[in-house]
Amino acid sequence: MPYDTATAAAKYRLHETDTGSTKVQVSLLTARINSLTDHFRTHAKDHHGRRGLLKMVGQRRRLLEYLRRTDLAGYRQLVDELGLRH
Repeated sequence: MPYDTATAAAKYRLHETDTGSTKVQVSLLTARINSLTDHFRTHAKDHHGRRGLLKMVGQRRRLLEYLRRTDLAGYRQLVDELGLRH
C-alpha cells in the first residue's frame, strides 16, 4: 500500500480502536484518493481503476454532507485540515 492507514486515521480517532467514525472514514478515503490520483497520472488508460476512484469520491462526498448536517464545526475543521475545499 502506498498510503499509511494508521497515520491517516490516528489524528481523527475518538478512541483507540475507532476505525468507523465519519472523520476517520473521510481521512482514510482522502488518503486513498490522493494515492490513486498519483497512480492515474502515470497510468492514464486505467479506466477500471478510475471507476473505483469515482466511487470513493462519491462516498467521501456523502460522508462530508452527513458531517456538515450533524457537526458543522467538526466539518469545517476537517475540510481545512485535509485541504479539500476552500
